[in-house]
Amino acid sequence: MSKRQIVEISTQEAKRQTEIINILSQRIKGKNLKFCLSTFGCQMNARDSEKIKGMLEEIGYLQTENEDEADFILYNTCCVRENAETKIYGRLGALKGKKRENPNLIIALCGCMMQQDMVVETLKKNYKFVDIIFGTYNTYKLPELLQTRLETGENIIDIWDSYKDIVEDLPDARKYDHKACVNIMYGCNNFCTYCIVPYVRGRERSRQPEDIMNEIKGLVADGVTEIMLLGQNVNSYGKTLENPMTFAALLKQISQIEGLKRIRFMTSHPKDLNDELIEVMASHDNICKSLHLPFQSGSSKVLKRMNRHYTKESYLELAHKIKKAMPNIGFTTDIIVGFPGETEEDFNDTMQVVDEIGYTSAFTFVYSKRTGTPAATMEEQVDEQVAKERFNRLTALVNQKAAEALSKYQGQTVEVLLEEISKNNRSVLSGRTDTGILVNVEASEDMIGQYVPVYIKETKSHYLVGELAK
Repeated sequence: MSKRQIVEISTQEAKRQTEIINILSQRIKGKNLKFCLSTFGCQMNARDSEKIKGMLEEIGYLQTENEDEADFILYNTCCVRENAETKIYGRLGALKGKKRENPNLIIALCGCMMQQDMVVETLKKNYKFVDIIFGTYNTYKLPELLQTRLETGENIIDIWDSYKDIVEDLPDARKYDHKACVNIMYGCNNFCTYCIVPYVRGRERSRQPEDIMNEIKGLVADGVTEIMLLGQNVNSYGKTLENPMTFAALLKQISQIEGLKRIRFMTSHPKDLNDELIEVMASHDNICKSLHLPFQSGSSKVLKRMNRHYTKESYLELAHKIKKAMPNIGFTTDIIVGFPGETEEDFNDTMQVVDEIGYTSAFTFVYSKRTGTPAATMEEQVDEQVAKERFNRLTALVNQKAAEALSKYQGQTVEVLLEEISKNNRSVLSGRTDTGILVNVEASEDMIGQYVPVYIKETKSHYLVGELAK
């Protein structure tokens, strides 16, 4: 299918859903009906939820954080780890009583969990009160699914096994006025043996660069100054386009947009991060010196079993090359403990990488079996208690190295984008440095969205405490 045909289909589908939104709004608006949306999982899910929220608000629903007063409850689910699924089933059990008390309550489920056949079968058997079930490939169809449910009274299950269209130009509601996330691609082709994502998000599909550029320009015109580019592996961007281009080339184009002060991106896969990207990052001031580079395990043997396509040595070489080009870069990572076959020696290799690189923070996980992935049936599954003990040791080292990395900010003045009110103190605002470090500072609420110089007077394990510089 040509690029022109793809654009025409996307435009037609967006127009159709918009027409349905307008029809539904005549039925919903002004009735004080409320929706409660809960999001689980990664930033891709969070971005999908912004689109869902935008569509529901355009239809006429009002958002509430309280499920007890909601007329429409929707869970955007995650299945990367088993406890995420367990949490959803627990929440659904509590909703059964609400549905019995209020038959007009609409309950919907979407997201990654819904792309698993066994989950859908469980829902059909044990949670028949769920009204609408849809997956990751057809989020944009929510207006149509809601319309069908309201008109027929029948339960709706609409799960696709692959993407058909990338539909743009539908409403979305950003969490922040001053920053936004932008999808540059969807899906993943890496098939790490522990990961369910390629099975529930599908193969890689890159958005057209002009669509990305136009979206970002529109956001900047609306007051956005910081953009987070999203993809399961942004370094693979552009390979599926009719006219292929590299992620570095896209990043360079985006950096030229006037008024865009900060550009972030995630996630990068070490096997695809090349010299071109390092050079572009280092040479553009508005590309943040912050990089999330998962290494997952420090053992080359375990990495091979994970199907990660790099070694401990090549990862360390890459990390040091990046640090040489950008000495002050903030490094974050993902680490899995207790992967099948991991020995104490393998775990010590992981500890060595953490000690050598000194991440400012790390997402650390005990390996969780995901049905349908190759790792779930591997021999040499690590004893749960052994994995937990290693996890505790790893966490202690991660925290120690993070504290050391942050201690270098003591007494410095750094530029911080003030983002939101602190959850613990309403007189304190939280924001981040260019390098991605969280900073708390006393400031008035009307300063949210501003870039301000902050003098760092205290460092903690995971954040900095400062005061507005004189």
